[in-house]
Amino acid sequence: MQLETSKLILREYSAHDLAAILAYQTHPAYLRYYPWSRRTRSQVESFLHQLIEWQTAQPRLKFQLAVELKETRELIGSCGLRKSQDTSFEGELGYEIDPHYWGLGYATEAVETMVKFGFDTLQLHRVFASVIANNIGSRRVLEKLGFTYEGQLRENQRFKDRWWDTALFGLLKHEWDKIL
Repeated sequence: MQLETSKLILREYSAHDLAAILAYQTHPAYLRYYPWSRRTRSQVESFLHQLIEWQTAQPRLKFQLAVELKETRELIGSCGLRKSQDTSFEGELGYEIDPHYWGLGYATEAVETMVKFGFDTLQLHRVFASVIANNIGSRRVLEKLGFTYEGQLRENQRFKDRWWDTALFGLLKHEWDKIL
């Protein structure tokens, strides 16, 4: 499976992606809103192995794609939708971009493409995302694409010796159709 935008290619993962994922997942800015203080090669290998396994599941419920720059074919992140079951009309959105490429519109472009895939191909009725409330950059991506802030779970996650709130966002198919 492959999706393309003017600047990006969203494609299936392969074992060759390990070095690129390891490079950005060990960056301190990347780690800021994750439970991990550091990422080891072994952890990233397990992460990549899981993403590759999802590609062959029948029925396929998880569509997590590598995000690469079209011009250079450099892997700069990940973007995907996950359904809880085959008959679900709702998908959870997840994305991450190498901190070296933050603020350049790549996350917005990748998420827009994945949302379109979710509504058009997977026939979803709703796409939702949960982000650490302090992660302003991630919130802005969702807001730019018309997601509605649905609420906040207060202090529902504990990591790095503190409590974190999670902000919930959702987008319905008929809302998406009006945006286009």
